[in-house]
Amino acid sequence: MSDILEIIVRTIVAVALVVTLTRIFGLRSFSKMSGFDFAVTVAIGSVLAATAMSPGTPFWHGGLTLVTLFVVQTAIAHARSRIKGVVDATDNDPLLIMRDGVILHDNLRGAGMTEGDLIGKLREANALDFSKVRAVVFEPTGDVSVLHGDTCDDRLLKGVRDA
Repeated sequence: MSDILEIIVRTIVAVALVVTLTRIFGLRSFSKMSGFDFAVTVAIGSVLAATAMSPGTPFWHGGLTLVTLFVVQTAIAHARSRIKGVVDATDNDPLLIMRDGVILHDNLRGAGMTEGDLIGKLREANALDFSKVRAVVFEPTGDVSVLHGDTCDDRLLKGVRDA
């Protein structure tokens, strides 16, 4: 019973620490704006679970790891906005999967997607007509963006690889 109580207490304290760190470092900590942000978010969840479930490991190890992840994520976020090469070093470029109703099959394969995956994403985006799909972009975070309508401003595709 003492193990169960310790896991409960460790979980409550670890979650409280993550909430506190999020208040200190801001919601950007979980924004998933870049692939790096996504990786840190997954790492925070993993450390949170390991900290809660590892009574044999000192709690402060997990706490220190969480603080370090938040600090590193914030430092990289600041560097991304101030130092040109950091974005190139930390992020993948978004990839064009479909343009003006035409599926770019090589890019689709390069993203590890199937045509069925693409069709599912089109449905999620309420795309009703292939000819109205201006662009589908596989984002660095793993999300898929669907731009559909009569026109598409090319500025929305700035930085998107098409091959």
